Amino acid sequence: MAHRIISQIVLTGGRVFGRAFAEAWRQAAASQKYAAASAKNPGSATTFASSGLTLEEACKILNVAPPKGGKADLESVTERFKKLFDLNDPKKGGASIYRARYCGLESG
Repeated sequence: MAHRIISQIVLTGGRVFGRAFAEAWRQAAASQKYAAASAKNPGSATTFASSGLTLEEACKILNVAPPKGGKADLESVTERFKKLFDLNDPKKGGASIYRARYCGLESG
């Protein structure tokens, strides 16, 4: 009886471990493909991985002009962020504005 319980535990544990390993492998492969694509075209990848926003989305949220010549007007981005952050309750909408601010700062 005990050998049956032990064998069921071992088989179930093996299945769980196998599924977790397979999922981790798939995620690592997808991450590697994304990194390779970003390395080939660094200028075309305007999505910031930490926030999930594109530069265009961040500019629309903050209502600022996109950076010209690779340089962003950090003063206007910061000013607009502060104004919108004060108008919005951080629990209801501040998070997306917060991410947009950092996307604007990352591009400069």
